[in-house]
Amino acid sequence: MILRFVSFLILLWIIGFAWFAIDLPRPAPDDAQTGSVVVLTGGAGRIDRALDIVGSKAADRLLISGVDRDVKPKELAAEYEHAGDLFDCCIDLGFQAVDTRSNALEIARWASRRGDKSVRLVTSDWHMRRARLELERAMPPEVEILSDAVHTQPSLGTLFIEYNKYLMRRLAALAGV
Repeated sequence: MILRFVSFLILLWIIGFAWFAIDLPRPAPDDAQTGSVVVLTGGAGRIDRALDIVGSKAADRLLISGVDRDVKPKELAAEYEHAGDLFDCCIDLGFQAVDTRSNALEIARWASRRGDKSVRLVTSDWHMRRARLELERAMPPEVEILSDAVHTQPSLGTLFIEYNKYLMRRLAALAGV
């Protein structure tokens, strides 16, 4: 009986992992409008995607969450030359977050201060499910979240680790933790 139950759990995990790895989240339509866009640092193409969204006026303001405390705004602006003017008018840097959960809390506080009714979440495709889960838990339910995944080529190891983190956070959410 126990062996069957354990086998069943392993089969569920394998099926879930296959779904997680094969059906990665996709980018949002370029013309989708939101009050603001938020991007989690840590992956190639994420900030570029968020800058393109603000530059195209698909969102009014951008929060870059999880910026290292040693990074100066002018240094970051210099790294993204095509967006120099945007750093003056439309971009906020968040220095409080150190992981996905604290990204979500930082974003929720920022969006609340702004009175946002919708935010576009930009992160890597493999990271989107867990990032969105954390953000949904931190944000008021009336705030609409639009997922905008940056396409990557994640390794099997990255997917394995992220799937297990996602499962653990899902279970913690179910337990109310």
